[in-house]
Amino acid sequence: MDKQKGKVVIIGGGIMGLASAYYLLKSGWKVTVLDKGDMTNNCSYGNAGMIVPSHFIPLAAPGMISKGIKWMFNSHSPFYVKPSLDFSLISWGLKFMKSATASHVEYVAPYLRDYHLFSRQLYKDLANEPGFDFGLETKGILMLYKTEKAGEEEIHVGRDAQKLGLDVDILDKEQVQALEPHANLDVIGAVHYRCDAHLYPNALIPQLISYVEKNGGEIKTNSGVTGFNIQNGEVKAVKTSTGDVQGDLVVMTGGTWLPELAKLAGLTIPVMPGKGYSFMERNDVHKIIHPSLLIEARVAVTPMNGQVRFGGTMEIAPVNDKVNMNRVEGIVNSIPEYYSDLKTALPKVKDIWYGFRPCSPDGLPYLGYSQKLKNLIVAGGHGMMGVSLGPGTGKIVAELADRSNTSVDISIYDPQRYN
Repeated sequence: MDKQKGKVVIIGGGIMGLASAYYLLKSGWKVTVLDKGDMTNNCSYGNAGMIVPSHFIPLAAPGMISKGIKWMFNSHSPFYVKPSLDFSLISWGLKFMKSATASHVEYVAPYLRDYHLFSRQLYKDLANEPGFDFGLETKGILMLYKTEKAGEEEIHVGRDAQKLGLDVDILDKEQVQALEPHANLDVIGAVHYRCDAHLYPNALIPQLISYVEKNGGEIKTNSGVTGFNIQNGEVKAVKTSTGDVQGDLVVMTGGTWLPELAKLAGLTIPVMPGKGYSFMERNDVHKIIHPSLLIEARVAVTPMNGQVRFGGTMEIAPVNDKVNMNRVEGIVNSIPEYYSDLKTALPKVKDIWYGFRPCSPDGLPYLGYSQKLKNLIVAGGHGMMGVSLGPGTGKIVAELADRSNTSVDISIYDPQRYN
């Protein structure tokens, strides 16, 4: 550990905040993490645990608008924008439409690839550190498809991935079945992103918390941010429900609360919550070996910790605590369409996890210094890629704090690109 450099206040105790704390502590900073809750229910726990260099295409991509309109009238659909006169949703939607172009996708792909590959390597390093055992497996992820149309699209993306230098196999029905000998697959093929990996997030998050606390970091729970003490273009203190916290540097993560936090600091950072659901089942009879994405259904399947987690849906709407059973039923009904002998019962409400992915309008994270407040770093808006990009983000935050060159080019993630 380097010589103590000063104090960093990190807002948000999810994967971005904790990974930032980990690398900042290693770099010699003093760290305080603020979280408005008790850190047991952030989006970093119930997600699919996938590390995805395969996700070099942002959510804002051609075709998503027409799919969104088509799916809007189906309560079981995987992607849903709840019609609303909410100004922030309308504004976000217009920006999304402007970004959903082929040229945008082509331009950002190499940046996203490098960011994911960097983060994946850091996960491998972290898995070898004492006190860390979070079930990291590098088996890749299968993109399973049932129809010729979906297959054509997936193979096209797979070929683009190969051109980007990613390790990808195109598999026919027999080849993909050979990878899953215990399950009866009803698919016509798959694209196997061997470059991908997965982990058990429920183990990772407590281990990061433990590291922070054992290495001199402070974690203040139930400390919602209420404002900032700003003087001469710098944040002097973060005001919270439990008192002011002073620091030399502030890192703003905050998940789906990022727009509200930014507003308190006089910034505009558009994010909409993308609500997703997941639940766990035993993974012993028809043992699933590889994580998969069920392409037409947009459902994630991840074996972890002796169980399998099924997750899905992207419901763009204001934050709410209602469990929409139609959405969960859509996930349940899709599973036997791909794994024909896997009959999954509709879980009880108490067994369903839901969380809100922080989605930017162009599908890109926000990462970098604020132009307005010289000691504020923003790290948020990672959408469905939060866990995948966690360590990469944390390491880059530490590099930014040290005013050193970043390991990957972050120029396209400017946090004030919508100001």
